[in-house]
Amino acid sequence: MPIWSLHGDGRTVARGAVVKPGERLNWPGTIAIGAQHVVAMFGATFLVPIITGFPVSTTLLFSGLGTLVFLLITRNKLPSYLGSSFAFIAPITALNGGNRLETAEQITQALLGVVVAGLLLAAVGFIVQAFGTGWIEKLMPPVVAGAIVALIGFNLAPAAWNNFQLQPEIATVTLCAVILFSVLFRGFLGRISIFLGVIVGYVVAAVTGQVEFEAVEAAAWFGLPDFHLVAIGDAAAWSIVPMFLPVVLVLIAENVGHVRGVATMTDDPSINKHTGRALIADGVATTLAGGFGGSGTTTYGENIGVMAATRVYSTAAYWVAGIVAILLAFSPKVGAVFNTIPAGVLGGVTTALYGLIGVIGIKIWVDNRVDFSRPVNQYTVAVSFVIAIAGFAMNFGSLQFGAIVLGTIAALVIYHAGNAIARWRKTGADDGGPIPAVGPLGGDPQ
Repeated sequence: MPIWSLHGDGRTVARGAVVKPGERLNWPGTIAIGAQHVVAMFGATFLVPIITGFPVSTTLLFSGLGTLVFLLITRNKLPSYLGSSFAFIAPITALNGGNRLETAEQITQALLGVVVAGLLLAAVGFIVQAFGTGWIEKLMPPVVAGAIVALIGFNLAPAAWNNFQLQPEIATVTLCAVILFSVLFRGFLGRISIFLGVIVGYVVAAVTGQVEFEAVEAAAWFGLPDFHLVAIGDAAAWSIVPMFLPVVLVLIAENVGHVRGVATMTDDPSINKHTGRALIADGVATTLAGGFGGSGTTTYGENIGVMAATRVYSTAAYWVAGIVAILLAFSPKVGAVFNTIPAGVLGGVTTALYGLIGVIGIKIWVDNRVDFSRPVNQYTVAVSFVIAIAGFAMNFGSLQFGAIVLGTIAALVIYHAGNAIARWRKTGADDGGPIPAVGPLGGDPQ
C-alpha cells in the first residue's frame, strides 16, 4: 500500500490550499472522503449494467479493481475513480435492438467489444506516452469531438422511450425528480441528481406495488459475483466489434480531459505528463472487466466534483472507495436490489441522461467557440447527427456497422477531407483548437 504524507494537522485544509495526490488527511477524514466518492460514483456505475443487462455485482467488482489498477499504473500520482462508461451502452444494447441484453450468450459476445476497446485504449496510451497528445488533438478537434460525444447520446433516445412508455407515470415522476434535484441543489447533491432521482422513482414504484422483492429476499447476503467469460472464438461476436470502436475515441477524450482537469485544479502542470499512463490504466481496467463480465470503465466527472468541493485530491481516498466497491460486489443481495428497479424508473432517468450526453457534446462546441458559419463544420455535425438519430446501419460481409460507427466515420471524414480541400484551395482551414474535456462520461468540462 502506498504511503502518503500527512497534510497539515490531518484534520483541516487551509484556505486556498489543496490536499495533493501524495498527501492525505487523518484516516477517519480520508475514509469519510472515500465514502463520498463511493456515493458519487454509485449512481452512474450501477445504472450502466442495469440498462445493458450486465451483472451489477460484477460491474461493481471490476469498477473497484479497475480503480486500484489505475492508481498503481499511474504510480499513485493521479486521483481518479474508474466507473462504468456510458459510451458502451449504445453498442452493447445494439445486440438486442437497443434493449438490455437478455441471455448469457449476448453478454459474452458484447464483452469481446469491451475487451477490444480496452486493448486499443491501452495501445493509444503507449503511443501518447512516447509521442504526446498532439496527434490526438489534430485527429479530434472540438467540432469532431463534440459531434462524437453528442451523437452517442442522441442515438440512445429510442431506448429511453422504450422503457418510458412501459410505465409512463413512474417515468414522469423519476424524470421530474432528476430535474428538480439538479435545479434545487448545488455542489455535491446537485451532481448526484440522477442517483437521487432514481431513489425517488424507486420509492414511488415500491409504495404503489410496482416493485417485485421476491428475488431480493431469496438472494444471499454474501456470495461471488456472476462472472461471464469473453467469447473470443465466437464469429458473431467479432462481427459486432466495429460498433465499439467509436467508444475508444470517447474514452480518449474523457481521460485527457480528466488529467487536464486535475492538473488545473491542483495547480500542478506536471500531472499532465501522466496522460499516457492514464490511458494505459483505463485500457487495462476495461480489458480486465470485459474479460470476466464487467462493464467498460472510464474516469468519472462526478468524483472530480467531490474533489473540487472538498479540495482533497488524495489518492488515499480513492483506495478507500475502490476497496468499498469491491466489498459491495460480494453481496448478491445488493445486486438483486438494483435488478428490481422498474422499467419506468430507467425510462425517466435515461431520458435525462441520454439528453445530457448530447448536451455535453454541444457544450464542447460552445466552450471552444466552434465556428458554425463554416460549411465544413456544419456538414460534419449535420450528417453525423442524422446518421446517429435515424439509426443508419450497414453490413460488409460479416461485419456490422451501426449508426454510431457510421456517424463517427462521417464526422472524421467530412471534417478532415473538407479542410484538406480548403487548404488545397488556399482558403485556410480551421485547426479546431485543442481536444476538449468532456463531462458526465468522464472528465469535467474546463
